[in-house]
Amino acid sequence: MKLSTLLAGASLALLSLPAAAETVYLTAGKLVDPVSANVTDRPAFVIEDGKITARGTAGRLSRPKDAKTVDLGKAVLVPGFIDMHTHLTSDPEDPAYFSLSFSNEREAITGVKNARKTLLAGFTTVRNVGASSYGDVALRDAINEGDVPGPRMYVSGPPVGILGGHCSDTNLLPSEYDLKGENVATGPWEMREKVRRNIKYGVDLIKTCSTGGVFSKGTSLGAAQGTLEELTAIAEEAHARGIKVASHAHGTIGIRNAILAGIDTIEHASILDEDTIQLAKEQGTYLSMDIYNTEYTLSEGEKNGVLEESLAKERAISKIQRDSFTAAVKAGVKVVFGSDSGVYPHGDNGNQFSRMVALGMSPMQAIQAATSLSAEALGKSGEIGCADVGCHADFVAVSSDPLKDISVFESVEFVMKDGKVYKRNGGPVAGAF
Repeated sequence: MKLSTLLAGASLALLSLPAAAETVYLTAGKLVDPVSANVTDRPAFVIEDGKITARGTAGRLSRPKDAKTVDLGKAVLVPGFIDMHTHLTSDPEDPAYFSLSFSNEREAITGVKNARKTLLAGFTTVRNVGASSYGDVALRDAINEGDVPGPRMYVSGPPVGILGGHCSDTNLLPSEYDLKGENVATGPWEMREKVRRNIKYGVDLIKTCSTGGVFSKGTSLGAAQGTLEELTAIAEEAHARGIKVASHAHGTIGIRNAILAGIDTIEHASILDEDTIQLAKEQGTYLSMDIYNTEYTLSEGEKNGVLEESLAKERAISKIQRDSFTAAVKAGVKVVFGSDSGVYPHGDNGNQFSRMVALGMSPMQAIQAATSLSAEALGKSGEIGCADVGCHADFVAVSSDPLKDISVFESVEFVMKDGKVYKRNGGPVAGAF
């Protein structure tokens, strides 16, 4: 055999080998640890294969030989944020009727754009609750394969719900079009079938709606959607497969029905009374309350073509929801960070932190809501939203103390996901995208 042939074969063999994993030594001025609720000076981490393998302080934890050093100086480090309520495949600037012209493929491409914005905002994990034709499943898989940059995604696919209801159906066209949502069902057994369909096509969770919504034509915020029997069927079918369920619910009756059905998280949870707050606390139900986006909807919605019916519902519910948030926090209910991005511009997720503090949370509670508590709601404690050995190396850094002014999270300066730096000194890292 010729030498050139041997060399060519050796080169091909080397190319086929997996690239050596990079070891990173990360240091900063301080670490805000949401799990322990403590602050550590001069934290240091060893990161291998995208996970934390050692934790200490810069004076005591040695830098491994050949490790790449990422020294953030005096910056304050926090685990990467988790947003429990996003819609990456949609934009707020798209009017309701015009959106009917969008293909599923176009929505998926929109998701690629918004995934990048979300990651650069410091949200290294999101839960996407509702997308047409499993576009969010495709986006999640593309991110996981490294084809496009974006946050770690847990996705629901098309929501499961009633005929004519919010989130599962579309009520914008007249009857001659005979248009019906992908996962519209009637009765417990049809609901179970739709849950099975979603699981078949690769979802991580199930989304349903137990009341009407702001952005759906002809639905009422206070009216219940689906019977308790139907909601229980959804929860039972999902839980039997180890999958959690989220239910959109504004009105008290729909919130209570969802809690009694065993649903894991209530989205929006706008109209809470004392009994329902106590029920959520007793059942350990998580509330995901989007208290920032109302500002965008009421200031920009008319310009963006939002229907007057939707604007009227938003005006009616916004203060009630904020009062409910304050009451739930005061009562000790588990309130996670859920922004409803897609109703307002993606990348502005961090604007909600200051509103959470203004409405009753301490800065540490707000940080926990977007890290360790959301990880707990996902069943991912010890994996994300943390800074301990074994956790994914997801980090955000800012130049000043968020415990004194949490609004610094509105524009983070550093983002790392799985040990890879995507943003530094306030801008995207060349070559990371």
